[in-house]
Amino acid sequence: MPIFNNMHNWEDIYLEAEEAIRNANYLQAKQLLENIILEEPSTAQAHNSLGWLYRTQFDDYHRAENHYKAAIKSDPKYPHAYINLIVLYTNLEQWDKARDIAAKALMRPLVDKALVHYRLGIIEEYAQNFEDAIKFYKQAIKLCLNFDSIEDYKRAIANCEYKSTL
Repeated sequence: MPIFNNMHNWEDIYLEAEEAIRNANYLQAKQLLENIILEEPSTAQAHNSLGWLYRTQFDDYHRAENHYKAAIKSDPKYPHAYINLIVLYTNLEQWDKARDIAAKALMRPLVDKALVHYRLGIIEEYAQNFEDAIKFYKQAIKLCLNFDSIEDYKRAIANCEYKSTL
């Protein structure tokens, strides 16, 4: 029996799922998002949100990766899945995969380029390539429009400068 009818479309169900996430009702959100994908398998937003749930709430990184990739495949213009996939790969220390998706993300409109450069900085900082990390963090600052994020990026630069003296 279809879950979508004249009263509900996938967008309505998606908004319910996002509300469930805001209220920490993660199992309910997961079920709603899975219902969307059953009816509309190429819904990038639902795949991205499911990926986020699997990564942050259920520690199922393989499923998270699959959903982020499905979101990108379903709608290459949907920006959020790129960032989430970069975050997943950096958290898993899969540096080459993170760099590859970052390169693709930088070619897409609407993707937060400052955040991509920040993540590239994290990769280089972790590898103890502090000069390269600082370059990425500076580029993140140049592209950033959020004061709080700029302050975070400035702290990242200061951390790298300190680490380079050790």
